[in-house]
Amino acid sequence: MAMWGGRFTEATLAEFRDFNDSLSFDYQLALQDIAASRAWAAGLLQAGIINQTEAQQLDAGLADLAIAIKADPKLPLQTQEEDIHSWVEAQLTTTLGNVAKKLHTGRSRNDLVATDLRLWTRLSSQQVRASLLGAIAALLAFAERAGSAVMPGFTHLQRAQPVLVAHWALAYVEMFKRDLGRLDDALKRLDVCPLGCGALAGTGVAIDRQLLAQQLGFAQAALNSLDAVSDRDYVVELSAAASLCMTHLSRLSEDVIFFCSGEAGFFKLGDAISSGSSLMPQKKNPDVFELLRGKTGRVLGHLVAILHVLKGLPLAYNKDMQEDKQGFFDLMASWQQSLRVLATVLPHLTVNEAQCRLAAELGYSNATDLADYLVAKGVAFRDAHELAGELVLAASAQQKPLEALTLAQFQQICPLITEVVFAALTIEAGLAKRQALGGTAPHQVAQAFIAAKQWLELQTKSS
Repeated sequence: MAMWGGRFTEATLAEFRDFNDSLSFDYQLALQDIAASRAWAAGLLQAGIINQTEAQQLDAGLADLAIAIKADPKLPLQTQEEDIHSWVEAQLTTTLGNVAKKLHTGRSRNDLVATDLRLWTRLSSQQVRASLLGAIAALLAFAERAGSAVMPGFTHLQRAQPVLVAHWALAYVEMFKRDLGRLDDALKRLDVCPLGCGALAGTGVAIDRQLLAQQLGFAQAALNSLDAVSDRDYVVELSAAASLCMTHLSRLSEDVIFFCSGEAGFFKLGDAISSGSSLMPQKKNPDVFELLRGKTGRVLGHLVAILHVLKGLPLAYNKDMQEDKQGFFDLMASWQQSLRVLATVLPHLTVNEAQCRLAAELGYSNATDLADYLVAKGVAFRDAHELAGELVLAASAQQKPLEALTLAQFQQICPLITEVVFAALTIEAGLAKRQALGGTAPHQVAQAFIAAKQWLELQTKSS
């Protein structure tokens, strides 16, 4: 049942209808459309447009529709309606008759869909938030299991300095905390209600829009009708937040893929989260992390798509904005699923402590500790850096680690070096020196872990 047929004398072309209709995807807004309609019916009663009996009939009919949708979310797809708004009205008309035709008084599909999408986004964002907290909890549990295990830290994908495995995990906790902040910040600006703004100029019904907003759980009513029906900033903001969060997920996945490789061997994938090869019996593939990395491109693409949809639109509503949903629905679903998957697979990821430590001892990753030792002897850092480099060159020529050089070989390049240098070049000494805030010293990592756990508890309680 079209909501606009009176002006037209010819039937809609089937190809145009297929291209134009949106029920195939906006059926997902059914419960939100029903909620907005129930609030609108209450507003029409307050404005004197409908009487008490009609208001009760509409509310009961809409409540029954909500029950039916909860039982079968794809129920609207069994019809040929244009969109979810048409479906709701058609269903009400079938059961209630003429009273259903009064429901759309004073409103437009423009302000209705803008309200529906905000309601859906708010609910979906709360689900993403819970999944993000779950991913953080899983990372903290991984950090706790890693204990005092040490691994090489990398720059330019080359061994740089030793770090605790827990320090690596907590780096991603920090990223996800920022992602949560961006999500919460975007939701603050989403928290306005467009309902009652009509097609673009506002409603002609004397309705209390602030009360309407409160009934739907919004902080306030939108202040400008032109802006309200055409605003999709929150879609862009959440798409951007999702894109950055997924980028963090992708970076983590890339790390894990490398750490699980035969070349590194730092981490081990459990059988429950691995896949094999149809040809090579020996293979154990990190497909789940490769998929997490791959889905990031999909989410980033949706962000670019919505920006392109909006970039040239004049005020107010334009049909282009129908393209705001399919990509966004997929983006939010992919974001939530990826976070849930990460939380599910991390418990099946173990640390090969011996291999991690062996790798941390290679590649002259204690060269900076040698330079720091010389600085403590009164050598200027730039000179200490030069001397440490010469000693690395000497050790490399002999295919030895720095600590395998003899004291005489050390003193040949720098006479200030004493026996104490060997203690300074151990992994434990190097870690302990990084005790400034944010460093990888065991004490600092332990404090960071405690702080992150406390933060998570507060966030979980406030959800």
